[in-house]
Amino acid sequence: MSDIRVSYDESANAAYIELTDIGAGDSAQMYACDPVAVGGMINLDFNSEGRLIGIEVLDARRMLPVELLRPDGAQ
Repeated sequence: MSDIRVSYDESANAAYIELTDIGAGDSAQMYACDPVAVGGMINLDFNSEGRLIGIEVLDARRMLPVELLRPDGAQ
């Protein structure tokens, strides 16, 4: 099993959570969650087999725990 990785773009305040190693072209379908239902903009990426491979979270500072947004090893 691969490690889950979180990348964060501070200037865009957007985070991407990789649930598996993702290569170019691996994302075959994106599903935008209803922003009213989830309280923000969250997009789910699926591969060609229908497996969830990544999650994009906009307005990440509000939506995610701060620990996930720190660079690796930062306290």
